[in-house]
Amino acid sequence: MASEDDSIEQAVASRRDRLRALKDAQELMNNSDDGPAQVQDNNTNDDNETDEEQLKFRNYLPQDKHLQEGKLAPAVLPKFEDPVTAAPPAEKNEDPFVNIAPKKPNWDLKRDVQKKLDKLERRTQKALYKLMEEQEKQKQLTEGEGEDANGREE
Repeated sequence: MASEDDSIEQAVASRRDRLRALKDAQELMNNSDDGPAQVQDNNTNDDNETDEEQLKFRNYLPQDKHLQEGKLAPAVLPKFEDPVTAAPPAEKNEDPFVNIAPKKPNWDLKRDVQKKLDKLERRTQKALYKLMEEQEKQKQLTEGEGEDANGREE
């Protein structure tokens, strides 16, 4: 049994060494892109790594005095200046709705109905022309009859 335990421990140690070598190689690959590589000694145990880690508390105040050292100062928000209040007041007292309203509020209606309006305009011109011709004919007939009537009477 002792030989089995020894073989298991040797297997664990060799696996641990291989994993460390792979991790170091990966860090070298990552660090070569960023800048000069810094090789760290990873022979420390997991227990030592947890002791070295510092807990940071942003929103929690621990009761233990040892953990209170990890309390971070609250974040300071930058001062916000409202651009509306910072701008000097406008001297002109214009109605703001004048600038919002379009110059021609019915432009879309004109665009949609323009063909029909053109057709109606042509028909209206033709109808006015016919009415003027009829009025001229009536006028000429009444003048012609008036002259004939005047010529007979005189």
